[in-house]
Amino acid sequence: MTELIEYIGHIRNHEALCAQLGLPAGLSREEREKQIILKGYEKWGKELPDHLYGMFAFCIKDGEKLFCVRDQFGTKPYYYYLTDDGKLLCGVNIRDIIAQDGFKKEINTDMLQIYMSLTYVAGEDTFFKGLKKLMPGCYLEFEGGKLSITRYWRPEFKPDDSKSLEDWADEIHSTVQQMMKEVKTDDETAESFLSGGVDSSYVLAMSDAQMSDSCGYDDERFDESGLAKQTADILGRGNSRCLITPKEYFDIVPYVMYNMEQPLADASAIVFAIACKATAQHTKLCYSGEGADEFFGGYNMYRNAERYGDNLKTFYVGNTNIMKEDEKKRILKSYNENVLPIDLTKEIYEHNEGLDPLTKMSDVDIQIWLEGDIYLNVHKMSTAAGLEIRMPLTDRRVFDIASRLPSKFKVNDEQNKVAFRTAAAKVLPDEIAFRKKLGFIVPIRIWLADENYNADVRRLFDSDIAEKFFNVSEIKAIYDDYVGGNSDNWRKIWTIYTFLVWYEEYFVKR
Repeated sequence: MTELIEYIGHIRNHEALCAQLGLPAGLSREEREKQIILKGYEKWGKELPDHLYGMFAFCIKDGEKLFCVRDQFGTKPYYYYLTDDGKLLCGVNIRDIIAQDGFKKEINTDMLQIYMSLTYVAGEDTFFKGLKKLMPGCYLEFEGGKLSITRYWRPEFKPDDSKSLEDWADEIHSTVQQMMKEVKTDDETAESFLSGGVDSSYVLAMSDAQMSDSCGYDDERFDESGLAKQTADILGRGNSRCLITPKEYFDIVPYVMYNMEQPLADASAIVFAIACKATAQHTKLCYSGEGADEFFGGYNMYRNAERYGDNLKTFYVGNTNIMKEDEKKRILKSYNENVLPIDLTKEIYEHNEGLDPLTKMSDVDIQIWLEGDIYLNVHKMSTAAGLEIRMPLTDRRVFDIASRLPSKFKVNDEQNKVAFRTAAAKVLPDEIAFRKKLGFIVPIRIWLADENYNADVRRLFDSDIAEKFFNVSEIKAIYDDYVGGNSDNWRKIWTIYTFLVWYEEYFVKR
């Protein structure tokens, strides 16, 4: 007797799977996906996730055995914890696990060292001692007190030099067309998040969404919403703009850290939370363009890959690395010489030995950064707001193209995401498809110095909580240096602050 204990996600290839598994038409989405998982498990057993396209995390009870799965890219989270008496606590929400009998809520101070560099929780460990993440592309089996983890999928790269740029663009475009047919059913209505960038613009252009949703600021230096509105107008779609104020930004930080369940110092996460709450007022389903940057070479730093060469494995730990070890030794009251961010990447570099530097950088970001930052943020903030987000560009079939695409068609001296932009240009004007990557800019580097808004930052930097983990004189010196004009320090301040807010939410207030 099998039972689906828990499931979150969206299975895209449900039509083909229902036909293969003999499931009737007309099932509700909830029942359809439940039956796909249960019938698929009966038919394919542990190979079930190989047959699923989409976003998913689930747990099946098969007699006395638990079978827990996380999708290939980790778009949905899954956690587990072994109690002292050998019981497995597991699920998609940390709060549900830590509330159960047998869980000992203790802080994992080693994770703070990782966090101070990366600004997110990377790898299988979490800030709760003993609580682990089931990593992307893995399944867990638990029976008779024995736990095993198996990796069923990992990114593999096999560049193919036999095709032209236009051939690759055609393949990308036809595959994205397929994704958009599967990403929702005809009876569903979706909107689409839209920035000034090519990813969200391409998704909107390829979708049937009639409304787009954007964020902006009063300060034109940081505001992309005008570009988003131009794109929406060109495509004949509506555009809803959410104007974010500094007060709203700072006020929502505790809500974000509580619902994130782990601290996250990506400043755009706060903006995304506000955007999700605003968008949920007029839709319950929205598209977003995550995945393309990591798959297709979207970051400007990727253009330096060849220069880094084999030195990558000595320093490149992903998209962010804001504090070095010497600085953390000065700042932290507890420092473990054996906990280094670079250790999280060793297996990735070993597996990719012989491949070009750009491919290695991309794989680190796919396995570390996407899972720990981007996908966590998308899932947690949309769920908290009552909004479902689907990401058409995060799909194994899209990644399959990227895994075969030579690096020369990902980045060159003038442009990033070359083949992807060429594909997007089939439905977008060149000025949008080939627009320079702006990034998602947040004016926090200015706001942090404004005493009208930073009272909580100053409070926590001078608190008993800060005293517990940090040499307070050192973190105050960083803050004073920032206020004195070194605006580059804003990331360090924000990373420390978000940890302190999260700790207060989970270990002081609750």
